[in-house]
Amino acid sequence: MSYPANRTPEHLLDSDRAAGFEVREDFKRFSQMNDIFTRAFWDERVKTKDTDAFFASYRMEAAPRRGDGFTQKDFALRNAAWLISDIVSERSAAEGLREGFQGAIRDDTPIAPDKAELGNPEDEAAEIKAVARLFGADLVGITHIDERWHYADRPDVRVMEPVANELPEGLSHVIVMGHAMDADLVETYPSALAGAATGREYSHEAAIVMQVAAYIRNLGYQAVASMNDTALVIPYAVKAGLGEYGRNQMVLTPDFGPRVRFSKIFTDLPLAVDAPVDLGLKAYCERCDVCARACPVKALPFGLPDFGEEVTGTSPSTQRGVKKWSSDAEACFSYWAKLKSDCAICMRVCPFTTPRKGALDRLWVWLARGGWGETGRGWARTLAARRLKPRTKPRDWWAARGR
Repeated sequence: MSYPANRTPEHLLDSDRAAGFEVREDFKRFSQMNDIFTRAFWDERVKTKDTDAFFASYRMEAAPRRGDGFTQKDFALRNAAWLISDIVSERSAAEGLREGFQGAIRDDTPIAPDKAELGNPEDEAAEIKAVARLFGADLVGITHIDERWHYADRPDVRVMEPVANELPEGLSHVIVMGHAMDADLVETYPSALAGAATGREYSHEAAIVMQVAAYIRNLGYQAVASMNDTALVIPYAVKAGLGEYGRNQMVLTPDFGPRVRFSKIFTDLPLAVDAPVDLGLKAYCERCDVCARACPVKALPFGLPDFGEEVTGTSPSTQRGVKKWSSDAEACFSYWAKLKSDCAICMRVCPFTTPRKGALDRLWVWLARGGWGETGRGWARTLAARRLKPRTKPRDWWAARGR
């Protein structure tokens, strides 16, 4: 038998079914060498003067210009927002490890020699969620560890060659935390200013994930803090019940839509796990293509989930063997590189991104999530199209902060 049927435990296959995952027998673990951002450092098909300038702009080589949202002040705020994340990610670069991105975050505290007395797994799960929220996490879910989603290898960033992607033995659970991006900044995408929303949450999540991991190690258990490194976080977030996968390649959450960054902790702490949830968001997505239509380089698919056939061609940056929406990563990142900042128009225009608090908003959410079946979803799509908000001008964002 081929992977994964001969290797995947039954409880993970049950979780696949609950999450709506369809994994083919030709599935292979993804190499982080083929992540589009990593390829920009070694693959001449991706690496250009624009990509080099894109990465340089996050340091002291910003690329301010006259365009609204790309001034020196905008780049200054974006780069300041990334500072804490950058400190963590660069501290082991001389050893080939970019912590939190191309390698797990190293332990800053040892594991206590004696294990703390714990309650039952349900109580401990509730407690660890409370601790995570205390440190600043907006969402928290727990699922079983599943090595299918772990990178087959990671790059040694000194030479950009693959090396082993390893975790300690005995880990059993993954704590997944969601970190909501600032809604007003997201409304200014695409701009360098909006990039501050991304950097702010990476810096927040770096602190939060390290603090929660330190707490667990002080209890006498293993805890490996992780951001974009080590494993694909989207399947873990879906398995942990935090949301559903959307056409825009993001996890759609009930509280924040797709404007969420995720971190994770691999641990052997005995915890009760959460179940995947059917929120009706993916079903809405299946007949909504607002993000695909808004994409300036048409990197997003218009059809139903597939195995990567619609827009990705033979791109090595696409995870094969899983039925899902897949993007043209090369087209997407080429646009980022030209902007010298992340784009995320697809996040901004998603109707679930906008905070919805009024009575009409609550009605819209109820309809969109299937409260009146597909007829209600159709009405919700019509309402969303009529109420689509224009992009906030970055100068207006600054003006509002000066009042």
